[in-house]
Amino acid sequence: MANRSNRTLLRAAAELLNAGNGVRPLGRKGYGTIPAFAFGWPTSELAPLYLGGSALDALRRGLRGDFNSVKGRIALVLHSISWALLVLIARRNVASKPHFEEGLRDALGPDYQQVAATSDPAAGARRRAGVFGTGWSRRRYVTKTSTVRYGPYGGANLADIWRRADLPKDGKAPVLLQVPGGAWSIGMRRPQAYPLLSHLAERGWVCVSIAYRVSPRNTWPDHIVDVKRALAWVKENIAEYGGDPDFVAITGGSAGGHLTALAALTPGAPEFQPGFEDADTSVVAAVPVYGRYDWYSDEGAGRREFLGFLRRLVTKVDIRTHRQVYIDASPIDRVHPDAPPFFVLHGADDSIIPVPEGREFVEALREVSSDTVAYAEIPHAQHAFDFFGSPRGHYTAQAIERFLSWVQARRQEDS
Repeated sequence: MANRSNRTLLRAAAELLNAGNGVRPLGRKGYGTIPAFAFGWPTSELAPLYLGGSALDALRRGLRGDFNSVKGRIALVLHSISWALLVLIARRNVASKPHFEEGLRDALGPDYQQVAATSDPAAGARRRAGVFGTGWSRRRYVTKTSTVRYGPYGGANLADIWRRADLPKDGKAPVLLQVPGGAWSIGMRRPQAYPLLSHLAERGWVCVSIAYRVSPRNTWPDHIVDVKRALAWVKENIAEYGGDPDFVAITGGSAGGHLTALAALTPGAPEFQPGFEDADTSVVAAVPVYGRYDWYSDEGAGRREFLGFLRRLVTKVDIRTHRQVYIDASPIDRVHPDAPPFFVLHGADDSIIPVPEGREFVEALREVSSDTVAYAEIPHAQHAFDFFGSPRGHYTAQAIERFLSWVQARRQEDS
């Protein structure tokens, strides 16, 4: 009985610790950020599921008598505090919507939604269908015949094409290229960004979700070369799937956010396009989400650990002897007046890539870019806040769609 009481108390303490970490990451420096993210990320986005599961399990154990002892009653108090924190997390998630809208309104103007609504992503395919789950939505919009090979490197160069079944082949729908994250060492095209891809495909867009060569098997700049190769393939082939090669935007989160920003800022850069230097790799807009934009600074939370990670697994060269490699890979060092429109999103409680990195990149862009730079900083959001079908995931999809539709509407006005 004593052992059961101890286990009950330890379990309640662990749940409270996890809920507290979801409210605010407990690790913000060094390698402690990794477990803080690993446990806090799903908790901060799926709090209602944790709450329901914990409450039902507590009911089962209560009927068994686990809370009858002094330790059991203490455990029940800890559970109650955990449940209150999970309710707080869920309410924060739902309440984050205005922060996505404020970032767009500040940059695009108070009437941006009305302007975005005038875009024409595919006139014959606007019928609303609804999306009830990321797995279900992928099966709806992606078929086996829609998986293509965009480059010569086997499974690393595969892409899924998301499109409505009723999209006409001559629809000239706007196109979005999705670059997955994964610390430049995973790069799985499934199941990242499903809420966004579903949302856009449902509205008549063509979306291309790619894989690319990753470390440590491959070495920088293979990652960005593949992204560029994918862009070139899209420009040459997407019309066969009903897409408009003249309207190709790019997005990605985390490492994908870095690659998104770098690709958007370096169209035609020969060092990243070996063997296809003349290919068109420009984009009409870029939406990097919680990206890493500086590869060379060593000041700030987690910077030294990050540089060590790059040296060991990604670049495989020391910054002290190959500093230019790190500078050339940094979007913050590539900003220029002709940058395309940018919409940068970052979570204020990101424990993997601290939010100052997003702020600094936006500031650098705004100092020199002659085009739009929108920024949304989401309070209490962890890294990868758009992954699940949580409220934040849906708000992210809606905000990105409105931004891109605004860009398209503006281009339609200018043409």
